[in-house]
Amino acid sequence: MPLRHIPERTCVACRSLRPKREMVRVVRTTAGAVVVDPTGKQSGRGAYLCRLPDCWRTALRRKALERALKTELSDADGAALERYQRSALGPQSALVTDPQVDEHPVG
Repeated sequence: MPLRHIPERTCVACRSLRPKREMVRVVRTTAGAVVVDPTGKQSGRGAYLCRLPDCWRTALRRKALERALKTELSDADGAALERYQRSALGPQSALVTDPQVDEHPVG
């Protein structure tokens, strides 16, 4: 039986390539609002982020989301994205399998 194709996306913050299901999609809606798209099917211009808190902080600090979505984030949109990162992803978000992260640090 042939292997099934797994769609991959690139994180706008760290530029790592991961399976689409491991990423969080942020979308600029046709109304111009920037929201998290948990279904991945909302219409509008989308960008993907890893579930790692560092990627969210980097994307907001370096304005990577603004460039990818071709819009300026309002203060309200930025605050909503930060709240989502803290509440929905939280400390468990760092447990996503990442081959570059050593799960058993020495020390």
